[in-house]
Amino acid sequence: AFEAAHKVGYPVVIRPSYVLGGRAMEIIRDDEQLARYVRDAVQVSGSSPVLIDQYLSRATEVDVDAICDGEQVYVAGVMEHIEEAGVHSGDSACSLPPFSLKPETIAELKRQTEAMAQALKVRGLMNVQFAIEEPLSDAPRIFVLEVNPRASRTVPFVAKAIGAPIAAIAAKVMAGRLLSEFRLPAPSSDHVAVKEAVFPFARFPGVDTVLGPEMRSTGEVMGLDWRREGEPLSAAFARAFAKSQIAGGATVPSSGAVFVSVKDADKPFILEPIRILLSQGFKVIATAGTSAYLATQNIPHETVKKVLEGRPNIVDRMKNGDVQIVFNTTEGRQSLQDSFSIRRS
Repeated sequence: AFEAAHKVGYPVVIRPSYVLGGRAMEIIRDDEQLARYVRDAVQVSGSSPVLIDQYLSRATEVDVDAICDGEQVYVAGVMEHIEEAGVHSGDSACSLPPFSLKPETIAELKRQTEAMAQALKVRGLMNVQFAIEEPLSDAPRIFVLEVNPRASRTVPFVAKAIGAPIAAIAAKVMAGRLLSEFRLPAPSSDHVAVKEAVFPFARFPGVDTVLGPEMRSTGEVMGLDWRREGEPLSAAFARAFAKSQIAGGATVPSSGAVFVSVKDADKPFILEPIRILLSQGFKVIATAGTSAYLATQNIPHETVKKVLEGRPNIVDRMKNGDVQIVFNTTEGRQSLQDSFSIRRS
């Protein structure tokens, strides 16, 4: 396992063989984590091998559901994940149609899906999971994570979003019907549907809420909104996303303070969201490292102590109701452990 991990290069995604729902699947960043994983994973994998894959940093994951009758392929939905690649598809929120991918990227995803369905001689439903490295660049790199010639958990969501009984049509195709016999809706950009996962963390106060390759959600909700005349699709996406959060039990604040503490690589990407929140009347609170960066960008903010720096610290402020939104990203095992109290507050 160590030889394979060093050959692939950290970070890697490692998982036991023959498991569902990403059980015991983890992102491993160093030898210490790998030693612990190999010791514990034997309980899940037994005598079967563990699988080690390269982990794509800063990539976007996409689900595609399609129906094939052996020759013709109908792409029912292309769903862009909101969380970055590495979070289990069952735990990630997603948008149909995609909210940020370029039209040419979407067209290429459809082309690859159709080619794989025909090459595999699929009859019925097929799900493809893609990862796109640097999706907004001039040359995004598309990777195929997995292809499943079966129905996926996203099929009910896609059916509701496009208004077509996808599962029923696929069952008839499997029984010998052709896609040309059905009235299948053309792709539409007049509305946006957002799927959000629902988690049981409130029932387990000692469990870390950080998401990863192992599925933890216990349900799903959906937000839907229509594109109004003259407005971009992003406006409908924003409303649909807000509806999905409310349906999932989250409180969507309209005022208050946002806490920001992000790793160095994420600092440039946090500026635009912060400026938008400032324009809406939010205050900004940041820990020392992020505070120093915000100062160089002339972002008005208040500095707060980390948990290990004494009191009053950020967790005290959160428990006192002083923080309504949290932007917190970490790098490395120790930093992830140190931020546990923030996630649980």
